[in-house]
Amino acid sequence: MREYPKKIKKLIRECAAEAHERELHRELTRLDRHFAEWRSGRLGSGALSEEIHQYEQGPSRELFKRYSGNLPDMMVAYAVAAGILKREEIPAELLEALAGPLEYFDRLKDRGELNIPKE
Repeated sequence: MREYPKKIKKLIRECAAEAHERELHRELTRLDRHFAEWRSGRLGSGALSEEIHQYEQGPSRELFKRYSGNLPDMMVAYAVAAGILKREEIPAELLEALAGPLEYFDRLKDRGELNIPKE
């Protein structure tokens, strides 16, 4: 992460934590649907176990890698461009500080090259 003033670093950490929470919630909601199927008897225990394994090897691992890296400013810019965080939720001073990374991810999005999570 490049150098930012202390206040901006704090905003970056807060926004990165919120983006991580939203993405994690989305993925856990998907996993919960499998638990509901299992509780209702429509899914067997082995199949549920496989879904849990797939979650741990896929979404859980990817989110951990994404949000525990050394570039939280880039993750916040990605989250804004991907719609995980809304621009109007982000303080103007943070948007200004992240102008370069936001422009980069916006360009990727415009070209259809940004990996946007499915709801």
